[in-house]
Amino acid sequence: MFKNGPLRKTLFRGMVTILMMAGYATHSLAADHATILMYHRFGEDKYPSTNVRLEQFDEHLEILSSGGYSVMPLAEIVEKLQAGIPLPDRTVAITIDDAYLSVYEEAFPRLKARGFPATLFVATRPVDRNLRSYMSWDQIREWQAAGFGIGSQTQTHPHMHRISLEANREELRVSNERFLAELGMRPTLFAYPYGEYDLDVVDLVKETGFVAAFGQNSGVAHGYNGFFELPRFAMNEQYGNRERLELAINGLPLKVNQIVPEDVFLTENPPLYGFTLSDDMDKERQLRCFNSKYGKLEVAIIGRRAEIRMPGPLVGKRSRVNCTMPGPEGRWRWFGRQFLTE
Repeated sequence: MFKNGPLRKTLFRGMVTILMMAGYATHSLAADHATILMYHRFGEDKYPSTNVRLEQFDEHLEILSSGGYSVMPLAEIVEKLQAGIPLPDRTVAITIDDAYLSVYEEAFPRLKARGFPATLFVATRPVDRNLRSYMSWDQIREWQAAGFGIGSQTQTHPHMHRISLEANREELRVSNERFLAELGMRPTLFAYPYGEYDLDVVDLVKETGFVAAFGQNSGVAHGYNGFFELPRFAMNEQYGNRERLELAINGLPLKVNQIVPEDVFLTENPPLYGFTLSDDMDKERQLRCFNSKYGKLEVAIIGRRAEIRMPGPLVGKRSRVNCTMPGPEGRWRWFGRQFLTE
């Protein structure tokens, strides 16, 4: 949610204290949302920004096994959300991007031992090239045979918003052919490489026949504003501690629509950013939004409309703005966007 600093630490401690006081209610209420966790590498300490330490992952699985959570296949969650079928409260999906070898060697046996399903998003070319640090097709078939999910992440894992529409179309065509040849299926779920896309990419993913697509922006998935920019909480060494995991898996959706700008690829920086809160978001005056560079942002509430202003341009190729609001039982509502500046 935030980068290093006293502000992040203070807010995290405050949120976690509220959760602890609420007692982590474990009843199975019907829910219209789920938390989706995203991992990449396991026990690969050379890559801290995409890696979780094995002791961190073991702790995550222990917490998810504590009795208060329902870990379900991502495809089933999407299907039920799209059909309006209620999910158990505190439903969680586990997703893993890039098919690194440590997924097979470290995560796979741990997940099987717990009986937890997971979905692996695969870019096909590294696997085709038998790169040493990636899973092989045989290992992916073993993952599939265990009943685990497979999603697409293109052929070469490009920055999709930077290449042509035809190049993106070819990425999806070739990867789908490879999935059919190697696995006898083509995925229906898609993860944008690096969490990057623009509206043209979203339209192409829909056109290609995927039923849902996922970014790398924090938030609780619900589909209120569509199924092709669904959020996931990224877990790594810095943002994979117990506090952040518990905030995520106890989170609630912050439901918004009529989002401006509609496209996360910015043509104006800083953006004039705003959205409309759904009628059941009842603590609008407590809406708070944050950016890693500027910290807490100015928020103006006009009826159901929230207008968020940055004091200056968003920096970096990818810049996140996360908004939160208190919910019931001491839980927190989340909505985040990852903006692209180039």
